[in-house]
Amino acid sequence: MTAGKEYGVDRDFIVQGIRAGRLEYREGEVWGNPFIRLLRSQLEQYIAEERGADDLSNSKKATELRRIKKEIAQLKKRLKELELRKTELENQN
Repeated sequence: MTAGKEYGVDRDFIVQGIRAGRLEYREGEVWGNPFIRLLRSQLEQYIAEERGADDLSNSKKATELRRIKKEIAQLKKRLKELELRKTELENQN
């Protein structure tokens, strides 16, 4: 997951942290698309220092909530499929 999605930060914010020497990074490339790899713990600490611990906490909660909602939707869809299959099997007898 990208830092932008998970923590609500953009590339400029990350580059500022790198230039300030507060974030260690590695550059990489996949299929011609460049990316920056960061240590999650350093990024979280940097966000907490720059934007406040509350902002970091809210971002993490929002990310977890999105993940949970997505999983619930997938489970509901799977349950519906299973119930349809169950009905089909019961009607065959």
